Amino acid sequence: MKNELIDYKDFLQRISDEIHFFCKDFFPDEFVLSTQITLKFVLLIFLIYLLSFILKNGINLIFRFFFDKEKYPVMKSIYKARVTNSVASILALGFGNYALFSIFYRHPKSFVFLERMIGFLIVWAIANMAFRFIRVLQTYYEIQKDYYKILAINSITQTVKIFGIFIFSVIAICVIFGIASSTVLGSLGAITAVIVLIFRDTILGFVTGIHVATSKNLKPGDWVAIPKYNIEGNIEGIDLLTTKIKNFDKTISTIPTYDLLTTEIKNYQVISDENTRRIKKSIVFNMKSLKFVNDDLMNRLKRINLIKTYLGLKEKEIEKERRSMENPDEIINGTQLTNIGVFRKYVQNYLNNSDKIDQKEIILVRQLQSTPEGLPLEIYCFATEADTEKYENIQSDIFDHLLSAAKEFELDIVQKV
Repeated sequence: MKNELIDYKDFLQRISDEIHFFCKDFFPDEFVLSTQITLKFVLLIFLIYLLSFILKNGINLIFRFFFDKEKYPVMKSIYKARVTNSVASILALGFGNYALFSIFYRHPKSFVFLERMIGFLIVWAIANMAFRFIRVLQTYYEIQKDYYKILAINSITQTVKIFGIFIFSVIAICVIFGIASSTVLGSLGAITAVIVLIFRDTILGFVTGIHVATSKNLKPGDWVAIPKYNIEGNIEGIDLLTTKIKNFDKTISTIPTYDLLTTEIKNYQVISDENTRRIKKSIVFNMKSLKFVNDDLMNRLKRINLIKTYLGLKEKEIEKERRSMENPDEIINGTQLTNIGVFRKYVQNYLNNSDKIDQKEIILVRQLQSTPEGLPLEIYCFATEADTEKYENIQSDIFDHLLSAAKEFELDIVQKV
């Protein structure tokens, strides 16, 4: 093996010598040295590029056999992130560093410059490979459709890139100027406070991204409302520094990502996921229209199918109670039905019999505290459709019916002027 390496080195030296003497024979003396170095440099670059090209195509050809994302998602992720290209570039540059002496052995003064240049390119290739490895994780979890881990990796990725660029820049400077890395790293302690101050939002965004990913409270695509900023829409993306939200009016809002830790956020995504959405709305009645149900009104209400059975049972209970009661002719004595109470029962039965209302969820019809405007009757239930258009149609149909039905109970609805 050693002899082969020597032969290989001698082969490069022979090519270098051919270039060396060719320039000496055919170029003026004042241009010989510069031409020799230039042509040898072109040869070195050509050899590095050729080896890189061969390695890239060879490695990628192997990876294409593992292109099935179902069987080999890791291989698929590495291939898509082009890590193989970075590996080929590092190997080719390593060869260039090895071949440097053989090609430029007649020009030892150029060694320092060329070694530092190739060293810089190797640092750049390693940095590029490191960042592509992060992309491997993103691609892998995109294939797995694990959106919470994608969110965490996105936060980590941007943080690592920022600090990675800083660290690799320090290493590259050390390589280019021949500075001992210990000298540079020794001075980092003095500028730590400045770095923390500069990257304050970055650090907060990183912590927020990890918190959001681990708590699984938010993810891109979720329907959210942020009262502090009067924002409601879908999360377009959560980056290290900013979170982008597409409002329902098609505008885009951005907020600092660290606000996700400190600001009240309502996540309505469960509504879409479960395809159910709450209805909570009131009808306000004029209190002067509230009254007991007399015989005439009772006879008319008993013709309404949804409360016919209820009224029949209540009528029997009232008649039985009045048999043993003093002054049974006075309507105020004993149990008596009111038009608002019967209407409340009607609304309850109407909702219980509607296929547009989720019967598994709570269905509540209740009186709220009376106000100077009147007596509010609140309907609290859940529609079977979460889509905004369908939900609004269901809600409108319900209240169209109830507002019209209230007249049958001789109830007046308050109209503000």
